[in-house]
Amino acid sequence: MLILVTGGAGFIGSHIVTALAGAGHEVRVLDALLPAAHRTAPEIPAGTDWRHADVRDKEAVTDALRGVDAVCHQAAMVGLGKDFADAPDYVGCNDLGTAVLLAATAAAGVRRLVLASSMVVYGEGRYECLRHGVVRPGPRKVADLDAGGFEPPCPRCGEPLDAGLVDEDAPADPRNVYAATKLAQEHLAAAWARATGGRVAALRYHNVYGPGMPRDTPYAGVASLFRSALSRGEAPRVFEDGGQRRDFVHVRDVAGANLAALDGLDGSPDGGLRAYNVGSGDPHTVGEMAAALAEAYGGPAPVVTGEYRLGDVRHITASSRRLRDESGWKPQVPFTEGMTEFASAPLRAG
Repeated sequence: MLILVTGGAGFIGSHIVTALAGAGHEVRVLDALLPAAHRTAPEIPAGTDWRHADVRDKEAVTDALRGVDAVCHQAAMVGLGKDFADAPDYVGCNDLGTAVLLAATAAAGVRRLVLASSMVVYGEGRYECLRHGVVRPGPRKVADLDAGGFEPPCPRCGEPLDAGLVDEDAPADPRNVYAATKLAQEHLAAAWARATGGRVAALRYHNVYGPGMPRDTPYAGVASLFRSALSRGEAPRVFEDGGQRRDFVHVRDVAGANLAALDGLDGSPDGGLRAYNVGSGDPHTVGEMAAALAEAYGGPAPVVTGEYRLGDVRHITASSRRLRDESGWKPQVPFTEGMTEFASAPLRAG
């Protein structure tokens, strides 16, 4: 098959391109190389049909879709942004770009789409109160955070909560502009599927890390920030008390999930979107991740600062059972092995 990968020069997209080519697919890449994400020229695998263009460019997208059998849509502006003034940029890149792409695929007769979504559509993770069962706490209060109270309490009785795994049927609760745009992408793709009889797999990535991760850009996740600090001889600075839980999933496993989702579209019903969590299934705290990375790198131990960022969630881990059961996909890179590799892997300048 000929697969178009939007954002195929990016951190995750480039690994997907490599995986697709390794599986015998022809690959075409469309990427705008936005300065916020790319400060150096990307390495494009030999034999890849490379198109330097913005996904919002209707003519370029239409041309890139010629002869294409399926699309892996990775192009997006990610991160929390600096403030709400960034909202138009996020909506333009993510939602307008997706709308242009979907309109062009409808016209071209392309009916198979794998969409890069995110765990952020859920907001906070799954919590259970001993008295009130499953509850959804609201945003944490500044006064509580200032006092070192990082765990969200039960919204009904104020008692402590137990954190659990979110599944794909949990209600969405996006809590920042980026999260809202990712959920809007899913809704747009679902509308496209219903209108055209297309098939969509929306992959809700968890905390992706691995070789080629960018540094010193808004695209850099916490693993990259810690790795960058270690390369400067500095201790990783861990916010809050380090106890916030995440699912750190290796980028090669994410690429494998895209291949599995693409294959799985053959068996999915026409006119529908199916969402899948993509995580390692082995959650760790941010503090544990920082310690493992520092040990593997041989650098200074992490420093827990007690600082916080408004809008951050406390715990977000999820079950990836749906993707495993329906496609046979399983993550292959264990946490310790992945962190050891990442400790010695070069970071991209952007």
